[in-house]
Amino acid sequence: MTAASRGSGEREFAFDDGHFRQVCQLIHDRAGIALSPGKKDMVYSRLCRRLRALGLSEFDTYIQRLSRHSDPEWEAFTNALTTNLTAFFREPHHFTWLAEFLAARLAGGKTRVWCAAASTGEEPFSIAMVAAETLGRRVGTLEQVATDVDTAVLARARAGVYDVDRIDDLSADRRKRFFQRGTGPNAGKVRVRPEMASTIRFQPLNLVAPEWRLDGTFDVIFCRNVMIYFDKPTQRRILERMHQRLAPEGYLVAGHSESYLNVPSLFTPCGRTIYRRAGISGVQAA
Repeated sequence: MTAASRGSGEREFAFDDGHFRQVCQLIHDRAGIALSPGKKDMVYSRLCRRLRALGLSEFDTYIQRLSRHSDPEWEAFTNALTTNLTAFFREPHHFTWLAEFLAARLAGGKTRVWCAAASTGEEPFSIAMVAAETLGRRVGTLEQVATDVDTAVLARARAGVYDVDRIDDLSADRRKRFFQRGTGPNAGKVRVRPEMASTIRFQPLNLVAPEWRLDGTFDVIFCRNVMIYFDKPTQRRILERMHQRLAPEGYLVAGHSESYLNVPSLFTPCGRTIYRRAGISGVQAA
């Protein structure tokens, strides 16, 4: 059904349960995301924008295009169906713990942190701010890698530019120290100071990809409010791989709605949604 032929109250494009099931299978195979039946309207709303952009008139043609795994549309398809909800210092108890963790390692060598769901950048920049405040002149001892499957939000993270109201909840000291206010055509915007942005390496990464292009192990992995989008078998596989990527005394920081008590062979709880690599002693979380 085309836009010209639809009647009042009808959808612009025909989208039935069969289309939805095919989309669910495609995004699960591609990114491990498990969509519930209640997401059908959301899926339609987001993907019909792609049909318009490509000049297509039906979902059958779009899905057939995605069956070619090398098609460049795969990136836009994945970006359209990923959800990005974030804020600076979201779940602040994690950053209190991180400051204590970094302070305890102040006299040591490098600390490596992986932010596994960078979204538009608020989380990795919050980590960088804590590092700057805690480590001072030794801030260079923190190495942070920030990844996301959504290349569009990752580009926004690299830019480090936000509406000014995104930093309203930060202290005056943090706003002054870590951000630059826009003027003229950029009024109403702020930008993370370049010296802060340069401390983070942003790169695309799909958590269900056969290979993670990451070097070495990490002392802390932030993977918050991401696993809820995967089914249980996919969660288990990702957690096993993250366990391998953690240093012997490493920690995994989870989201408020996530619990890994069901994988005691991998992770041991040591605080509020903070887990220690199983079998290793270490500092307790606040």
